[in-house]
Amino acid sequence: MLDVKKELHLFFTALVFYTRIPISNWVPYKEESQALSARYFPLVGTVVGTLTALVFWTAALLFATPIAILLAMTTAIWVTGALHEDGFADLCDGFGGGWTKERILEIMKDSSLGTFGVLGLIVAMGLKFLALAQLPIDVVPLTFIAGHTISRYVAITFLNTHAYARSDDTQKAGAMVRPMRPAEQLIALLPALIAALSMFLIFSPLLVVISIIPLAIIRWYLGKLFMRKLEGYTGDCLGATQQITEVIFYLMLSL
Repeated sequence: MLDVKKELHLFFTALVFYTRIPISNWVPYKEESQALSARYFPLVGTVVGTLTALVFWTAALLFATPIAILLAMTTAIWVTGALHEDGFADLCDGFGGGWTKERILEIMKDSSLGTFGVLGLIVAMGLKFLALAQLPIDVVPLTFIAGHTISRYVAITFLNTHAYARSDDTQKAGAMVRPMRPAEQLIALLPALIAALSMFLIFSPLLVVISIIPLAIIRWYLGKLFMRKLEGYTGDCLGATQQITEVIFYLMLSL
């Protein structure tokens, strides 16, 4: 039987770990809870996407659509503390400047931002903005929610298919490197499934399918790349996967 109190604690633990939402004072930290809370990563995406959508909807009443999109994107960055953008930038620096697994991991661990990371972020943020700007204004809020939710589900699936690349578990994802059990996988899947089904309300079925299938393809490619370069994944790999799949999702919907 599902322990509701325990699951709520895990959900709020995930919010504390993945966002800046101020609830940490009444959520006691336990390392084992942080590991188990990974199942709520997609649901955290729903929360982040909803806040982003609300800011967009409010800003669109006052400003032009491009300004509303930028304010909404800024909201997502602030709410998450740029956690996933940082992972993406580290991955760009590591894969762009390293030739061996050890060197790549060393670069990714470095807190300084390199040329590849800067350029990667510029391209990623630019593509997000331009893709969202192509959409009708009334579908942008739900697109934000679906994009943040589904992309996080794609990222979290690596826990079940790949090994953790670092031996030092003090790294960003060190406390959550464990495969999810079937029940946990279902909890992770449900928000993404609901988000995907909700897209049928505002987009044509063909466009929804076109927007989701490429995510499976890029997930497969990234998995191969992580194994070839690192023999597994890191927390930065998960953050980068979230950013890449979010961008591709928006691009496909802008077709």
